Amino acid sequence: MEAQPANYILKPSQFTIHFGTGDVSDVNSGDLSNYRRVVGSCPTDGHYSFASYTSACFHDDWHTLSEDHTAGDFSGNMLLVNAAPSPGVFLRTPIPGLKSNTIYELGLWLMNLCRPTDKCPFPLLPRLNIRLETAEGMIVARVVTGDVPRVQTPWWTQYRAYFTTPASTSTFILVMSDNSPGGCGNDFALDDITFRECVKQIEQVTATPKTTPKTKLPTATRPLNTRKLTLKKDTTSVKREVQMTQVLKPKIDTTSKAISVAKQSQKIFPSPPSILRTRENALVRKIETEAGEIKIELYDNGEIDGDTVSIYHNNTLVKSHMRLSQKPISITIAIDPSQPHHEIVMVAENLGSIPPNTSVMIITTASKRYEVFISSSEQKNAKVVFDLKK
Repeated sequence: MEAQPANYILKPSQFTIHFGTGDVSDVNSGDLSNYRRVVGSCPTDGHYSFASYTSACFHDDWHTLSEDHTAGDFSGNMLLVNAAPSPGVFLRTPIPGLKSNTIYELGLWLMNLCRPTDKCPFPLLPRLNIRLETAEGMIVARVVTGDVPRVQTPWWTQYRAYFTTPASTSTFILVMSDNSPGGCGNDFALDDITFRECVKQIEQVTATPKTTPKTKLPTATRPLNTRKLTLKKDTTSVKREVQMTQVLKPKIDTTSKAISVAKQSQKIFPSPPSILRTRENALVRKIETEAGEIKIELYDNGEIDGDTVSIYHNNTLVKSHMRLSQKPISITIAIDPSQPHHEIVMVAENLGSIPPNTSVMIITTASKRYEVFISSSEQKNAKVVFDLKK
């Protein structure tokens, strides 16, 4: 496993497992010793299922989820796992088509399904070991989650690893195991397993205009006897020689220089709309990050009370009158040398039943994850700024 290389960007996922919609085929390529597939949204100990929701599972010991993690897929499935009594593998599936000798990011989204309760004096927590292996069993990438905690509000967390594929292998096996035993707890949901290629950014180098060396006067026009000709030379002939030298100076190609500068210039923001001009835009957080995609997710912070917001990116409206809830309002931006500065502004359209308008922003960059708590009102917007790390 490697850290994400500097000066690399991530391409869209080359291979994704999002568990489909409805009654889907099992992703597991063979029988598992400790786990069996069942149908339904509340699998019992030692079982897993593909479902689009959970509801009142085990006397509400589980979170109730109205949808999976994948954005925009109506009735999309997630993998629900209720841990077996003994640790073991719950997913084994081939990953075809990855390029050889190439850097990739392996990513996945995970949630502990168990709510914090007093029913278990020592609640069990999922602790996953995720491996990408060759057919011969060599480990190419590994993700070890550690204990996945119980949380009061359903929360998806992304886990990632960077790796380089071998020079002669294109098909791999993804193996996921739970290292904790089942019992009171240790139940989880998993979704959106992605493999994204890391591509090195190509830096544009501005070419220096070539200059033509000064042209020398032809040998035939040079005086053979300098001293004798100088005595006869009048003022007119001196002026003529100076003018000739000026004409022969090379011209600098100013056109190519102007084009090179224009390629490196930053994009100009449009004029801010009135709601950004008439309210205070309070800076909540400034983040410096490397080039790549930035995923921004906005949730209601606390009780769902009807707060609605609009989101502006660099003075442009990207989300209008969106209701804050447990489902994230998501946007993705790209930061690179052509656009190294980004401003995200949250505008409260109403304050809900419990003022002020509060939310939590989850920011996922190429290498870090941030939690930013947002508060906005009818007088004050909230602004988060991103700058490309120099």
